[in-house]
Amino acid sequence: MNQPLKELPTDFPHQPPEGYSYETEEFKTNITSIWIRNHARYSYTSDPIRSIWGFYNTKKRCYIAPVNHKRPGKTVDVNSTTAFSAMQLLKSYVSP
Repeated sequence: MNQPLKELPTDFPHQPPEGYSYETEEFKTNITSIWIRNHARYSYTSDPIRSIWGFYNTKKRCYIAPVNHKRPGKTVDVNSTTAFSAMQLLKSYVSP
């Protein structure tokens, strides 16, 4: 039986940006959520600020982009993700 991850997967390619760190939590059986935590101080809260980075399937050993923090989306190639998110760009943005 696979255990939920207490650490990032060994093939996770990113280092947290300066002022950030990663956290993992069990989301469901065989699915771990990966969070990116911002260590900046904010005036409106003393709670840690974090966002969902993505999900990891421990049984299939694959990464999943988030739809939101409660819903995994599609499997993604971890090499097409960024240090901030596993969400995929749908189209390029061109500045006006």
